[in-house]
Amino acid sequence: MSAASVTVDARQLLDWARDPMSAARFSALSGCTCLRIDAASDRLDGEEAALVRCWLRALACPTIAIGTSSGALAATCDVHVGTRAEAEALAHNIERTPLAAALLVQVLRAVEAMAVEEGLLVESLAYSSLQVGPEFLAWRASSAPSAAQPGLDPGPAVEAGREQDRLMLELNRPSRRNAMSVEMRDGLIESLQLVLADDTIRQVEIRGRGRCFSTGGDLDEFGSAPDPATAHLVRRIALPGRLLEACRDRVSVHLHGACIGSGIEFPAFASRIVASPDAWFQLPELRYGLIPGAGGCVSITRRIGRQRTAWLALSGKRIDARTALEWGLVDAIKAP
Repeated sequence: MSAASVTVDARQLLDWARDPMSAARFSALSGCTCLRIDAASDRLDGEEAALVRCWLRALACPTIAIGTSSGALAATCDVHVGTRAEAEALAHNIERTPLAAALLVQVLRAVEAMAVEEGLLVESLAYSSLQVGPEFLAWRASSAPSAAQPGLDPGPAVEAGREQDRLMLELNRPSRRNAMSVEMRDGLIESLQLVLADDTIRQVEIRGRGRCFSTGGDLDEFGSAPDPATAHLVRRIALPGRLLEACRDRVSVHLHGACIGSGIEFPAFASRIVASPDAWFQLPELRYGLIPGAGGCVSITRRIGRQRTAWLALSGKRIDARTALEWGLVDAIKAP
């Protein structure tokens, strides 16, 4: 029976941690897509706990703590859930794209202690490697292009208006649910470059037109870069979240409806996020064999922590505005 199919306790982890060669057995390459751990079994002393924590952080697969314990073991795992049923659901989702799941948790472990710029570098390199991975290529081969027609919304992708020291930006592709296309990305970069160059702009408000703020990256453009190295360099040069981070203290983002993928990764860099009661949030990238690649491994982790970010991405589930407020993903809910 593989370790992925059972829930192991802290003593078993300690035995494995004492064997320098044991970590190699726990990866998708050896058939172990995740490791489930009974958090309540944590009775390790200080030296033992430190050894197990170091071993867990080096694993090449996600770790799921189960139970109500608030000890060091539960805090070290990639995700902490209350019940075995919740862990089973996560494990089932991980099994669909185990390579992406493994890279996700390794990136989140790394960026937790990094400065923003270094964290974005790690995220981008991991995302680029997955773009030539079998999981993403399989999704891309099986996905037909969207039937939606571009160019139905007049005006630029990002509309800008100024009133004295306040700049208002609106995502202006409602017919495409404000998908983060190259056109949208370039519009955001141009607008945020203006903010950084003009100290007289003291307040920036960002909104989206139509039924939702943004459904995230334009799926028709996924994987359209000529190669992963080029795609990585483009993200290093042209990532709107990096510019938003640089002027974050002046920016508030107002969200409504669907805020999916980069539709929450980008806003999470701002100092203040206000959500409408109908707003909901989701990180669906794992189903494509990818991880959040618009800065979300950094921006969302800073707001809600590594374990909740991992849960969002590994589960692919939605959370509503109230949950987002409780977690700190948003700062306020606008009165209806």
